[in-house]
Amino acid sequence: MSGVWIFKNGVVRLVENPGECNVRKMLVHVPSNDVVTSYAILERKLLSLGWERYYDDPSLLQFHKRSTVHLISLPIDFNKFKSIHMYDIVVKNRNEFEVRDRC
Repeated sequence: MSGVWIFKNGVVRLVENPGECNVRKMLVHVPSNDVVTSYAILERKLLSLGWERYYDDPSLLQFHKRSTVHLISLPIDFNKFKSIHMYDIVVKNRNEFEVRDRC
């Protein structure tokens, strides 16, 4: 076994490719500390913050907030959900979400 042992939050785990660690990001809902691992989770969080689904383009998953001009546009396939989309959500929902390294 090769790699680097990482101790974080009281848990020790082996990271096989520590160089790739910082490349992979995750979106976290700060108040609940929940990691967004699907659009279903994200949609529940956004709806609770006053966002509404916007059905203008069937090739995108979109959310709009009535009291603003903001529109969140995401690829319909969660596997294509990248850090650029995560940061868009963070900017439009300050203090609610943050992007963290997976390690």
